[in-house]
Amino acid sequence: MEINDLKELAFAFADKAAQKNLAKLAVKTDEFSITVETHAPVSAGAAVPAAQVAEVAAQKQETPEEKFDGTVVFAPLVGTFYAANAPEEPPLVEVGDSVRKGQTLCIIEAMKTMNTIECPCDGKVSRVLVQNGDLVEYNQPLIVIA
Repeated sequence: MEINDLKELAFAFADKAAQKNLAKLAVKTDEFSITVETHAPVSAGAAVPAAQVAEVAAQKQETPEEKFDGTVVFAPLVGTFYAANAPEEPPLVEVGDSVRKGQTLCIIEAMKTMNTIECPCDGKVSRVLVQNGDLVEYNQPLIVIA
């Protein structure tokens, strides 16, 4: 089986898991195994509640422009911020952790796709500016590396 076939199959499984509100779907054969996990079951066509969007917008308006000491990691897209690979796992990074360039700092879920956010430089995490499960906007500061 080719890699493109596996990718296509994985996306099909992810869609099916979302339709059935499954948190995890696994298939294993002699040739391969595929496991698709979601951080929270979602229904097909689910939208972000208007109240949650309004809350983020209100927070954005109330927060004055803040200056940070260090390298700021910004959200490259709109989505849901996850600090860990799975709900039961510890955060990928915490304040005080040493990090290396290319290391995964967090995950942003957008349109049922998990996007890893990598560290742009070596350093220490001095601040985590969002909480697990928060809706983040494009170019929103997420983490500060000192």
